[in-house]
Amino acid sequence: MIVVGLLLAGAVGALLRYEVELHVRRRLGPEFPWGTLVINVTGAFVLGLLTGLADHRGVPGAVLTVVGTGLLGAFTTFSTFAFDTVGLAERGRPGGAAANVGASLVLGLGAAALGLLAGVAL
Repeated sequence: MIVVGLLLAGAVGALLRYEVELHVRRRLGPEFPWGTLVINVTGAFVLGLLTGLADHRGVPGAVLTVVGTGLLGAFTTFSTFAFDTVGLAERGRPGGAAANVGASLVLGLGAAALGLLAGVAL
């Protein structure tokens, strides 16, 4: 049953990722990978929240597996982050590449910590 949940959650995560990327790109433009940043930071927050809920509120491991691995695994993406960063550097935007790395690390870690704190507090 977990495998079916993983498959369905992965499909939903991939579709969500696509839609969020399109929406953010339309709003903010294609010059910087804002969509990937928003997606990865959001995913970090939700994963932190789930972890906090699992550790302190008894969310079952199957939920963590399906949502954390299936949904968020398909929603977030390290490979696109790396591709976007290299692309910025190759287009002569090393400052943009560095900003993407820095923002992804700081905001992603911060979002995960806030999610974890929220999960513990709920």
